Amino acid sequence: MEINFLYWGIVLGIVIISYFLSFIARRILARIIRRKSENLKEDPTKFVFLKNSVSFIIFTVALIIIFLITPALNDIGKGLFAGAGILAATIGFASQKAFSNILSGIFILIFKPFSVQDTIEIKSDSLKGVVEEITLRHTVIRDYENRRIVIPNSLISETTLLNSSMTDVKIKKHVDFGISYDSNIDLAKKIIEEEILKHPNYIDNRTDEEKSEGMPLVVMRLVSLGDFSVNIRAYVWTNSNDEAFVLQCDVLESVKKRFDKEGVEIPFPYRTLVFKNKPDKID
Repeated sequence: MEINFLYWGIVLGIVIISYFLSFIARRILARIIRRKSENLKEDPTKFVFLKNSVSFIIFTVALIIIFLITPALNDIGKGLFAGAGILAATIGFASQKAFSNILSGIFILIFKPFSVQDTIEIKSDSLKGVVEEITLRHTVIRDYENRRIVIPNSLISETTLLNSSMTDVKIKKHVDFGISYDSNIDLAKKIIEEEILKHPNYIDNRTDEEKSEGMPLVVMRLVSLGDFSVNIRAYVWTNSNDEAFVLQCDVLESVKKRFDKEGVEIPFPYRTLVFKNKPDKID
């Protein structure tokens, strides 16, 4: 009985120590993450990943120690490994996805296709948001409706991502406008340029060489002659993906009001109806 009490005391001590080690480690890493996040030169991704993995690592090590130091559990473990091949195969098959997610999480940490606080878009599912967490099993993305999207690491590693924050966060936004064939193209371009330059999110991203060559502040191209509209595209630089979206919405509204005021028509499709048999009366 003394031996049993001793073993159970050791086991309980290991569990308590593991809990406090996990708690302290997560608190320390959370403090480091906050400090690193305040410094834009530091990427907190590795600390977030480690914070979310530390409990799993500590309790896994504790479980292994308990098995090793407790004869009864040690014997059970040997018996399982020696005679339960079917059980081991079943567990191995069931845990394939779990190990795949863990390895994918490690690869994300090493190769960094995205980091915490990056704005990414998953092209296949049209999901877009800001990366909040990268854990051993999954990645958490906060979308623009403030919902959390939880994606297994193995899935996100296999899909095509659009990262708006990698290397350079500035965005060159394409803002499209359609005017009628009867409207003045030069007047429409002048109005579009003026409204873009007035917006606080617009930035001048021209190099010194481009400025010396006389490159315009807002580059505009006539991109197509449609069935019922002349289509103009403005190329606008902003500091971030969010600012680009706000600029696009605001400029579309202000340009529409200017077009209405100054007589530039935004067309809508016309349909010509041809009657094979002329009706007697058309109301």
